[in-house]
Amino acid sequence: MSSKSCNTAILISGSGTNLQSFIDHVASDKLEISLAIVFANRANAYGLTRARDAGIATACIEHGDFDDRLSFDRAVAKMLDKAVPRLLLLAGYMRILSPWFVNHYAGRILNIHPALLPAFPGLDTHRRVLDADVTWHGSTVHFVTDELDAGPRILQGRLAVEPGESADELATRVQSIEHQIYPQAANWFANGRLVYRDGAAWLDGKRLDEPIVMDFN
Repeated sequence: MSSKSCNTAILISGSGTNLQSFIDHVASDKLEISLAIVFANRANAYGLTRARDAGIATACIEHGDFDDRLSFDRAVAKMLDKAVPRLLLLAGYMRILSPWFVNHYAGRILNIHPALLPAFPGLDTHRRVLDADVTWHGSTVHFVTDELDAGPRILQGRLAVEPGESADELATRVQSIEHQIYPQAANWFANGRLVYRDGAAWLDGKRLDEPIVMDFN
């Protein structure tokens, strides 16, 4: 799909809305990445259709066919490595990665989480945010480490929570943010501006002790 140099694998489990944002950005020549392969752990993941329609190679291994997480992750890595990815993007990939997998791709896996980490790790973030009556919500791009949702934060997009909005409405607004900040962070990595070093994220040679924050309406 692209002749650009940063071979990238995107891992999904579902509909692939963030995947579609990457497809659109690459098609409009806004990203310095090549979408080498899209992998899903569910054969019915609609994101696989999105990828095929865009001419991107796809692969699927059902996690239920394996006895444990490690054996599944080893099989996934064996398949992904054929595409020689320099960057892995988790985009709605509903699997907890084994330490072996994280180490195999150390410093090369990015994830996006629908909350302003370290607040609200885990699932059902939009409902939890509303229940907690907080003022700000958003999404965080971070490097993946062994600890769930705890890797070095890179970029956050945030917005003010509106009085009376539902969890679904809030989720839609946050998802729109994700479609902007995730490609941005991936491009930083592709351009060599973003690296993982000494357990931290570094951008343009400066350690990010706090993520860059962008405000949205």
